[in-house]
Amino acid sequence: MPTPKRRLGDHGEQIAAAYLEQRGYTLITRNWRCRSGEIDLVARDGDQIVFVEVRTRRDAYALESITVHKRQRLITLAYHYLAEHNIPPTTDWRIDVIALTITGGSLVVSDHIIAAIGEE
Repeated sequence: MPTPKRRLGDHGEQIAAAYLEQRGYTLITRNWRCRSGEIDLVARDGDQIVFVEVRTRRDAYALESITVHKRQRLITLAYHYLAEHNIPPTTDWRIDVIALTITGGSLVVSDHIIAAIGEE
């Protein structure tokens, strides 16, 4: 049985996936996993592959929950995904963050940061 936190996260990922599809993205996969961790959503925005980190919180601090360690892990995961799927290194890709919060009793997208995480 999933914990309340896991159920909230799963619900947030469903809303984020629908949000992206409404904006013309094509969803490739959800919850892609490898030894290094998990990518919440992988989508296409035109010719660009988009790795999406979904942060679902009961308060307004969803974006602040992404630590330097989490950023580094997401970049590593993106490279693992590209390698595992034999995607050429010249393929354009980015990492977005979608933050959801509970507002008025409903879970809503409060922020979508495009290319939020990059190599520094």
